[in-house]
Amino acid sequence: MNQVTFADLNLAEPLQRALADKNYTIPSPIQSQSIPHLLEGKDLLGCAQTGTGKTAAFALPILHRLSQNPKQPSPKSPRVLILTPTRELASQIGQSFADYGKYLSHSHTVIFGGVGQNPQVRAVSRGIDVVIATPGRLLDLCQQRAIRLDSLEVLVLDEADRMLDMGFINDVRKILSQIPKQRQTLFFSATMPPVIQQLAETILTNPVKVEVAPVSSTAERIDQRICFLDNGNKPKLLLHMLQEHQKGPNSGLTLVFSRTKHGANRLSEQLSKAGVRAEAIHGNKSQGARERALENFRTGRSPVLVATDIAARGIDVKGITLVINYDLPNEPESYVHRIGRTARAGAEGVAVAFCNREEMEFLRDIEKLIRKTLVVNSEHPFHVEGMVEAHKTLHQPRQGRPQSQAPARFNGQRNMFRSRGARQQNRSYSVAR
Repeated sequence: MNQVTFADLNLAEPLQRALADKNYTIPSPIQSQSIPHLLEGKDLLGCAQTGTGKTAAFALPILHRLSQNPKQPSPKSPRVLILTPTRELASQIGQSFADYGKYLSHSHTVIFGGVGQNPQVRAVSRGIDVVIATPGRLLDLCQQRAIRLDSLEVLVLDEADRMLDMGFINDVRKILSQIPKQRQTLFFSATMPPVIQQLAETILTNPVKVEVAPVSSTAERIDQRICFLDNGNKPKLLLHMLQEHQKGPNSGLTLVFSRTKHGANRLSEQLSKAGVRAEAIHGNKSQGARERALENFRTGRSPVLVATDIAARGIDVKGITLVINYDLPNEPESYVHRIGRTARAGAEGVAVAFCNREEMEFLRDIEKLIRKTLVVNSEHPFHVEGMVEAHKTLHQPRQGRPQSQAPARFNGQRNMFRSRGARQQNRSYSVAR
């Protein structure tokens, strides 16, 4: 069977030209499966995580629709709304609309909190085709009557599971109550917990279902390793690995994950004092500080970025060759999202996880989810041999092995998120994001 190309997808000529400028010729699986249905105006339920090319999967059909039915934008009344959980992801989606729509006359704006609202209000008041927004700030503007949603033609909910995780679902429901029932709706989520399934069933009409890259399948090109050590040696091992990585043949950008905001700040300060250019990004940082840190990371001025899970959502930076889980996440799906920052769009990458004795239960859940036992790196200078034997017994029945000493505060709803879907096609392509 011949391979599908973007030229086969009947997109408007200006979009084809913009794709050619980026040397995108072969759509990713979610793009080839979604775009034809979306061009026909169908609703869509997409089970896909970041790095699969889902932004282009919805941006291209939306821009095609606007180009085929141009209208003078009405003040305060966008035609398209894209809801997304984080500021960074909203900004990157906005950049995608700018890139793909460069030869079209559409208008778009990005709305999120953490910055002054006046420029956003002015942009919407002039009339806008596409609004990309986080739920909190959008709801604020709706309540101020600075924006109306009664003329929407297309609604996109992106990363719905993360909106649930971040406590935005009630805001999303309030926004949905203001949107016309006659519309095209696109719903994307990496996982499908019951609350998200129920929401999807409520707002979608006879949707096409597309499932790629389930959360339990990690990228084939990622070399995953686990390092056993005492907690007090984690800072030393981090510095050691960063120094060794920069000397190696595959040196590049490194993303380090901390469980807490305070931990992210502390790590970046320790690394900077040791001569490693590093910055932290988390929810307590101002939007300007987050954008500067991300730009310094993207350009390599600060080749190490220390991040929390929520702050890292939507980070799509080329050249990340190493991901370090300084703290193992208490939700195993977060591990998959974290390491997915590397080995994107056909590249290769390395993911290293630090594990102390209190985190063994987290490791058990991760390995159970990804259906893979992580390779132990015993060559580092702080290796604890005794933990290797404990690792071998992790997946034995609980009876007959010691109970985990994982911190109680992280034992909550550890298994809340579970994904479903078919394994992504295993082929290399240049992903249009």
